Amino acid sequence: MSTEELPLSYAQQRLWFLDQLKPNSAFYNTTITWHLEGRLDQAVLKQSLQEVIQRHEILRTNFITVDGQATQIIHEEINWTISVTDLTNLSSTEQEVAAKQLVQQKALQPFDLANELLVRPTLVVLSENEHIFSICMHHIVNDGWSTGVFVQELTTLYNAYIKGQPSPLTPLTIQYADFALWQREWLQGEVRQRQLNYWQKQLAGAPDLLSLPTDRPRASIQTVAGANHRFVLSEQLTLQLVKLSQEQGVTLFMTLLAAFDTLLYRYTGQEDILVGTPIANRNQSQLEQLIGFFVNTLVMRTSLEGDPTFSELLIQVRKIATEAYAHQDLPFEMLVEALQPERDLSYTPLFQVMFALDDNSLHSMELTGLKVNPIPIEWETAKFDLSLSMENTARGLIGLWEYNTDLFDSSTIERMTNHWITLLEGIVVNPQARISQLPLLTEVEQQQLLIDWNDTAKTFQEMAVEALQTTSLQPNQCIHHLFEERVKQTPDAVAVIFEKQQLTYRELNCRANQLAHYLRSLGVAPDTLVGLCVERSLEMIVGILGILKAGGAYVPLDPAYPQERLTYILEDAQLSILLTQEALLIRLPNLVGKVICLDRDWSVIAEQITTNPITAVQPHNLSYIIYTSGSTGTPKGVMIEHRSLVNFALAACQEYGIKSSDKFLQFSSICFDVSVEEIFPCLLVGATLVLRTEEMLNSTQEFWRLCQEWQLTIISLPTAYWHQLVSELSPQDSRISQDLRIVIIGGEEAQLDKVKLWQSSVAHFPNPPQLYNGYGPTEATVAATIYQFDSVANDVLIGRPLSNVELYILDKNQQAVPVGVAGELHIGGAGLARGYLNRPQLTKEKFIA
Repeated sequence: MSTEELPLSYAQQRLWFLDQLKPNSAFYNTTITWHLEGRLDQAVLKQSLQEVIQRHEILRTNFITVDGQATQIIHEEINWTISVTDLTNLSSTEQEVAAKQLVQQKALQPFDLANELLVRPTLVVLSENEHIFSICMHHIVNDGWSTGVFVQELTTLYNAYIKGQPSPLTPLTIQYADFALWQREWLQGEVRQRQLNYWQKQLAGAPDLLSLPTDRPRASIQTVAGANHRFVLSEQLTLQLVKLSQEQGVTLFMTLLAAFDTLLYRYTGQEDILVGTPIANRNQSQLEQLIGFFVNTLVMRTSLEGDPTFSELLIQVRKIATEAYAHQDLPFEMLVEALQPERDLSYTPLFQVMFALDDNSLHSMELTGLKVNPIPIEWETAKFDLSLSMENTARGLIGLWEYNTDLFDSSTIERMTNHWITLLEGIVVNPQARISQLPLLTEVEQQQLLIDWNDTAKTFQEMAVEALQTTSLQPNQCIHHLFEERVKQTPDAVAVIFEKQQLTYRELNCRANQLAHYLRSLGVAPDTLVGLCVERSLEMIVGILGILKAGGAYVPLDPAYPQERLTYILEDAQLSILLTQEALLIRLPNLVGKVICLDRDWSVIAEQITTNPITAVQPHNLSYIIYTSGSTGTPKGVMIEHRSLVNFALAACQEYGIKSSDKFLQFSSICFDVSVEEIFPCLLVGATLVLRTEEMLNSTQEFWRLCQEWQLTIISLPTAYWHQLVSELSPQDSRISQDLRIVIIGGEEAQLDKVKLWQSSVAHFPNPPQLYNGYGPTEATVAATIYQFDSVANDVLIGRPLSNVELYILDKNQQAVPVGVAGELHIGGAGLARGYLNRPQLTKEKFIA
């Protein structure tokens, strides 16, 4: 039956090992299919196939184990047949479905490497003059080049035999087994070491993983579920790419690889990119006419550090590719074994992305008397995370993505296709552009990301009507002007409650006016900074409003702060006036010229008139400065102007739907900007602000008891504290007040399980409280976005921008990134702070134009 037992080539050895590891797998099947129209001579087709199989020993080879070693057995003769299926009795629609299913079934049918012919021809008869012809082979006997050889020989033989002529093919001088023997003898000692030295140096310190943005997390063990997506580049763009390659002195492959590296860089932000690419590995002319598994895989490592121009990148890619070609003989499996990269079962070693430029012109068949068209096969496997194959045809470059469907959605790959084409179009227009500046987004995406999704513009009057239901307000108002307008409308409504004390809007306004006049007598004017260090109390709200009405900006200080932090803020802000309470004097550093105790000195302040002060303060003047926590360094004073505060307060009123009948919990320290969200929207609509007590924090039970007792309708809580509260709730929890209609959280990412737990705890409400997630840094005035959870929360999102706020996700080069690609959030619009107090360099760095 067999002539002799021979060793496998290195590449075959790897595939044989993988087959032993995962038997009955079609993962390494390769299939090519054609539609034949015309009179097909089946006998001649079989004769032609027989001759191809007889010419190439590799097609008569099986792979067995002898004494634990993989061995190839070449058969002199082998029984085989074309699988013929007759579908002539079906309708054309039924034929199309059945033929596709049959070809797919044959393509996905595993081969038995030890016992079965590793070539599987299939013929589907649709009619006397219409057939589907398919050839499936195992990769262990075949590669892309070999498929071309197979097709060309089959074509030549069929066209000769159909005319009664003998085979015009010249006999082969060597066979694949000769190559396998030669490879094992030649790739030894110094030759092998020279190749290995190059690759060890080239890949030293390379990253293990290219972190592409995926639609789903990577599984702990790599999956192979896949799909493909085809696309075509225009003939014009193809010609431009060819022309550019010629002008730059590189091959088309090098140009496309450099462009692909650029695409991956823009998607990942990684500057060290490793891409696998196949190489025919037929360095001797005798090998060119052989069928067999010759193809090798090269690792192309490109550095995109320093943001080179595309032309500069091309020079590097040409050098890398040329050197790789000179060291192409080392089998990839031998390289992996020698480098021993840190293995992770969730991805392939050395690279996870593949790129190829294929010449599939040899795959076309021209059979006498037949019109032949290729039929693409839809594969359902993927060897890597992502592979891109480009094929140069007379109609232009054709592309094929093969992608892992456990990682990527088809819509993501479609977007990536558009970005690839847009990038190539940008490259041919301006190859001197830096790779970070080359276009990536389509015009439609630019419109969507930069314009449509930031279509938040509203005038002051529009916001006032929507938030406050009033048309009487004039533009260019400051925050205290809006409060004064509310006082006119509801003077006797309760504005603020603390413990058993309360103030109506008229009373609060009068006290704040008296303080404002007093402060003005001390020289407070627009942009004057006034410190406010008080315990939670009615004086706290009076103090804030009084400073604003005087034209100044309040700088809150928490009495519980350590001495060092109080000292730092007082010195940094250079406060000349500080409002406090007598009991706190002992804790405060003696660093302020004028200290006013709102309790002790009120009799003096109360001598001032109660009318609204008239000041020169404008929307561009400061309303407050809040110092960030300093967790990443020295605390920074964030300067917020009136126009930003007004925009946020009106937007919050509108987004949350705050009403004059609401009772809003004031929970946070005024040193945190979330207090701004609690205080000002509440007072602008005429609702009641309820200051929490220390007693409220004693326990979860006490918190919910007081919420019920105070009949709170809106609570705004730090996310961390809300997590704690929710973790102690039970389904349909009766402790939660039926008055509660809005819960606002923010400050850190909400946990999805806590969101679901919360929804369970209020499931018995006829109208469950609405849960909102606010997001934004202090520099954007409290919140830039708000997200309302729906009743079936599957995600925790930050939501969409507020009115007059713009959001852009940019890469490190300040270029907009596509949907799904990670970037840094940039916030623009009316909410932006003036900058950092006394930190011009940091302001310039963070607040960009």
